[in-house]
Amino acid sequence: MSVVSSIQSDVDLSSYNTFGLAAKAKYFAELKHAEDIAELITWACTKKLSWMVIGGGSNLLLLEDFSGLVIVNQIRGIQVAENDECYIIKAAAGEDWHQFVQWTIEQGMPGLENLALIPGTVGASPVQNIGAYGIELADVCSEVEFYSLQTNSMQILSNKQCEFAYRHSIFKAQLKDQVIISKVTFKLSKSWAAKREYGGLKLLAEDVSAQAVFDEVCKMRISKLPDPKHLGNAGSFFKNPLVSQEHLSSLLSRYPEMPNYQADKGQAKLAAGWLIDKLGLKGFSIGGAAVHQDQALVLVNKANAQAEDFLALCRHIRQQVWQTFDVLLEPEVRFIKDTGEIEPNAVLGKPNEAE
Repeated sequence: MSVVSSIQSDVDLSSYNTFGLAAKAKYFAELKHAEDIAELITWACTKKLSWMVIGGGSNLLLLEDFSGLVIVNQIRGIQVAENDECYIIKAAAGEDWHQFVQWTIEQGMPGLENLALIPGTVGASPVQNIGAYGIELADVCSEVEFYSLQTNSMQILSNKQCEFAYRHSIFKAQLKDQVIISKVTFKLSKSWAAKREYGGLKLLAEDVSAQAVFDEVCKMRISKLPDPKHLGNAGSFFKNPLVSQEHLSSLLSRYPEMPNYQADKGQAKLAAGWLIDKLGLKGFSIGGAAVHQDQALVLVNKANAQAEDFLALCRHIRQQVWQTFDVLLEPEVRFIKDTGEIEPNAVLGKPNEAE
């Protein structure tokens, strides 16, 4: 049966975004085979419709109904090869990320354990260059396979060609809205050593196992992050901001306890959650949207929140952080309007010097 014949109309997306926001897709399709991508895109283009691919819906703020075609990536499959130095794992884009990480540990192929319990799918991981506890996707990704709208064919980019940066990649820049990721290849070194530089991982023994690191990461994330099945959220709402060393020195003179980490190009990375918490905003709410009471970096759907509630809450947090620390917080979550993704600043505006 043709995949186009299975396209549905006016589908509720509440269960397809982890905020649980009520929004509808004018057209909706489930993508289970990479070879069906071209047919779906051709159908949308013929009808002059916008289109959007989602995985687990864990990084989306749906601002309104989507007027085009929503494609849910459900391509499955994992293939493994190895050589003397590493395991080479090809995982389909629709695989659940956490389940995939757990599977690699169970198979005795360590390297992804620090990235446990990050919500979403394998296909979304290179777009954001997901990261946690000292590891980024860029550290373990070998290549990304995708369907290119420019060439109407499957293509592959190497790690270097993906232009990975902090929560960024070529898929958010030059190739934004031009590709549909079908597969990601990982290279996990057999010369594995635990990464224990962040958080509670510092307390683990030097000879700790990958399973123990995985378990500790899960424990820490569960203690901080609410389960979206019970309390709608998208994990970390804001990126950890980068500042100059001069700015960092100024901040540390006022807040010597402020967490900070060295970053590329001589910059320093601050903990967005700490900044928000320092302002006493845990539990603060606007409408049905609230700052989580245990983790200030997480915004939650506390009581049937509307998209505008989250926008208002986001603006308020950014304003307070800007006035106090002279730091601009940028959302990590993708903002989606009726025809597709937009830059958050287009709807948030910039904080004022004085409120």
